[in-house]
This record gives sequence, C-alpha cells and structure tokens, in this order.
Amino acid sequence: MGTTTRPARAAIAATAALLALTGCSAAVPMTAAPDAAAVECADVTVRLPAAIDDLERRDTDAQATGAWGSPASVFLHCGVEAPGPSTLPCFTVRGIDWLRDDADAPTFVFTTYGREPAVRVTVDSTASSGTAALVAVANAVGTIPAERFCTAAEDVLGTEE
Repeated sequence: MGTTTRPARAAIAATAALLALTGCSAAVPMTAAPDAAAVECADVTVRLPAAIDDLERRDTDAQATGAWGSPASVFLHCGVEAPGPSTLPCFTVRGIDWLRDDADAPTFVFTTYGREPAVRVTVDSTASSGTAALVAVANAVGTIPAERFCTAAEDVLGTEE
C-alpha cells in the first residue's frame, strides 16, 4: 500500500489540474456594449476574421466582442453608442467611415460613424496597425448599413476652380 498523505495527494491533483489548463487559453475578459444584443451585432460577430496580421482570434467572455493576440492587443465591441458629429478625424476604410481617437496613443480607438449600432475597435499599435485591423473587420462591420457619412473638407468649403 502507498503511504501518500492527503495533503500530498491534494498537491498532486492541483498540479495535474494546472498542467491540464496550461494548454488552454482563458477567455479574454471583456464587457458587452449597451446594444450588444442587437441582431446586427450577431451578424458582425459571426463574420469576424480568424486573424488580424499575425494575431490569432481569442475567445471572449462577453456578447458581441472580439479579441486578437496573446496578450490581446486588438479588441472589438459591437453595440457601442453611435457617435454624433465630432471633431475627431474621420476617414474611410473599405467603404466604412471611422472616427479615430488617438488620445491614448499608441493605443488607438476607432468607432464607426453613421452605422447603428456602432462598432468600436481598439488597437495597441505596438502589436498591430490600425489600418490592418480595420481592413480585417471590414466585411463583418459592413453588414451594418450606413445611414450617415463623414463630411470631407471640400463638402463644407467647396472647391476652387
């Protein structure tokens, strides 16, 4: 008969459990956006890409979210509040208008403009480029119809001829 004590057996069991979990990546903890339950967000979520640049998609623990990289460095939330007119730079990537907030650079926050519900993509630019992230999610985000568009300077000021 073995003489293994109860504490030793507990330690062995704990070590075995830890080793079993080591190969599994935990879900990225995220918080669902206020409108995450919108049908449009379900359409976006099922179309998210498996990778952005070399960053693999990770499981998340919140509805209508996406995360890429280990550690996660690109995050997507569908169902955020749609922004109104803004002084933030607005530009178009693959037919989708985005507002860019660089207040926390090198982390950039991109929010769709003119689509409801809105989508927010947060990118740590030390791990991936914002452009690569927006191009990668364009097909998914494009399922939400555009209702408004960015205004270009020539639309406001006119052009000189």
